[in-house]
Amino acid sequence: MQKLKTKLRRVYYRLRHYYFSADNVIFLLTIVLCVVWTGSSISAMSRNWELSQKIATKSRELERLDLEVKTIELENIYYASEEYQELSARSKENKKLPGENLVYLSENSETAKNKYKEAPEAEKIEEPSNFSQWMSFLFNA
Repeated sequence: MQKLKTKLRRVYYRLRHYYFSADNVIFLLTIVLCVVWTGSSISAMSRNWELSQKIATKSRELERLDLEVKTIELENIYYASEEYQELSARSKENKKLPGENLVYLSENSETAKNKYKEAPEAEKIEEPSNFSQWMSFLFNA
């Protein structure tokens, strides 16, 4: 039993004087505080960056909506103008100004529709390839 008490006293002495001295405790607390401060700083910077991204997104959306509102206001002004009302009356109700004549055209015939679909063989000219164009440019061939 005496040996056990002696061993415990030795362990207690070593812990108290070698490991838990005032210098070691202050050093350990300093390291812990630095780690906590660094972690909180990083989390604050991360949160600030996320919030700035949200603000930028919202400001872009606000600008887009302002532009849409201005566009709609301009369209309303245009729709209220006499020019639009005249064009609308002309297209929907077949109205005309004095001195104008309306001409109704018939549908195109099949010959007219197919006239420009196929080019004649004589008009087709083959272009030289890109490589041959470069060769002729470089070597004057």
